Amino acid sequence: MENVLRPLIVIGGSVLLTLVIGWATDLLLRKADARHSETPLWGLLRRGRIPYQLVLCAAMLRGSYDEARVLREHRVGIGQTLTLVLIGSAAWLVIRIAAAVVETSYSRYARMHRDPARVRRVRTQVTLIMRVVAAIVGVVAVAAMLLTFPAMRAAGASLLASAGILGIVAGVAAQSTLSNMFAGLQIAFGDMVRIGDTVVVDGEWGTVEEITLTFLTVRTWDERRITMPVSYFTSKPFENWSRGGAQMTGIVYWHLDHSAPMDAMREKLRDILRECPAWDGRACDLTVTDSTPNTMQVRALVTAKDADDIWKVRVTVREQMIRWLTDHHPYALPRVNTADSAPPPGRNGARSSASPDGAPRRMHEPPRQNR
Repeated sequence: MENVLRPLIVIGGSVLLTLVIGWATDLLLRKADARHSETPLWGLLRRGRIPYQLVLCAAMLRGSYDEARVLREHRVGIGQTLTLVLIGSAAWLVIRIAAAVVETSYSRYARMHRDPARVRRVRTQVTLIMRVVAAIVGVVAVAAMLLTFPAMRAAGASLLASAGILGIVAGVAAQSTLSNMFAGLQIAFGDMVRIGDTVVVDGEWGTVEEITLTFLTVRTWDERRITMPVSYFTSKPFENWSRGGAQMTGIVYWHLDHSAPMDAMREKLRDILRECPAWDGRACDLTVTDSTPNTMQVRALVTAKDADDIWKVRVTVREQMIRWLTDHHPYALPRVNTADSAPPPGRNGARSSASPDGAPRRMHEPPRQNR
């Protein structure tokens, strides 16, 4: 009877005590979260309840397993397994606690500062710091797990003796990876590009969606994802439309006939912009920027508060101006001229010509006919 009750009391008691402590801790965190609604720390700490219970259960079982007196022939293997679970769950718990603290600090900073550029910069730094912390904790946890094996402890001395050679070989083999990692840290703390920035890379316009230590993801306007190494942004030029302010100036071009009514078009441009909610009211202008034998190039200059709004303003102005010209001034649209050219001015509407003997004569202008 004792052989049955002892394992049941030891193992069952450890599991039950873990559940009770976990439930009590979660209850305290929920009350603290309800009492201090201004900070999300207590609610974020609740995400670590699973690794927290694993740590408690593994520690209790590891300390009381010998008292259970069960499977004694496998005592070493079971103890080793419980130790590995304890180390892994402890690393998981440390990452969750660090993430909660960092996320709380970022939320407090975002509430105190209204500058979107500074908030995005801190968000990028926080994201990369968390990835670095998770990588360091993971490496330490794996190293601690390996050192629990006696054979690995014996091999550690020989590995340390050849660390110099291994470091050189690893550095050469992982040159691109290391360069990307350093580039990621440079981006995070050099404020070159931030999460949420509007950028143009390789002719593609999009928004920075994710930044890691090795790659960067840009979400394009048509919801595609472009993944690029972070070293690209430290070695090649790119456009960052969000740096220095999100306000933008856009242009719209038309190719029109030389008879287009410029003054009326300027008035119509102002009317269109007054009814366009995306226009920020900073500036608007319409000028002739070029001329060809058949058409002239007209440019409208408009402004908006960010890249999304400037796109809306441009397409609205382009569409409504073309529609207005078609309805009220169709002659201003470009066309192919198939009529004879106008004659030079002469007496009584006639132009001069020479007779075969050299005497001047007058030749009446024939009527224009379409070919």
